[in-house]
Amino acid sequence: MTVADCDRVAEIRVRGWQTAYPGLVPRSYLDAMSVTEDAERRRRHFASGDSRIVHLVAEQGSEVIGWACHGPYRDGEVRTADAELYAIYAHPEHVGTGVGRALLRESTTRCTADGYPRMLLWVLKKNTGARRFYERAGFRPDGAEEPFEANGYAVPEVRYARALSGGGAG
Repeated sequence: MTVADCDRVAEIRVRGWQTAYPGLVPRSYLDAMSVTEDAERRRRHFASGDSRIVHLVAEQGSEVIGWACHGPYRDGEVRTADAELYAIYAHPEHVGTGVGRALLRESTTRCTADGYPRMLLWVLKKNTGARRFYERAGFRPDGAEEPFEANGYAVPEVRYARALSGGGAG
């Protein structure tokens, strides 16, 4: 990913939320999401220059159709020895086409090569489609849960984990 991809990645992320999360996240929260504000946030992240955070894009021709981001696991303000998949999205028109699997496979491969023992991620507890996606890739819930708050509503998340010593996301 380059800084030039920030606008398209923001569009993919915001449209992904607005398409995947109705009924899971309050509509008012989804409607308030802004591609412009998200793109600016992406540019600020890029400008921070944290080399531990890796942004990947999937392209079809010259068009960005998916995005994933990973780095050290965040336990509050502390970074741990584990990796975390911070985000993964395919443009809504490309969901179910293998874009997400390819991005997840590349993220786990890179994290394995970088010596992380495990990859962790957070997923909305009621997002059964995403949970199946991660389970097919070898991730399992590890019992940790935390609330995510969206416009005053608690939206519980569960943590998934996968050992990386065996390599790739199969």
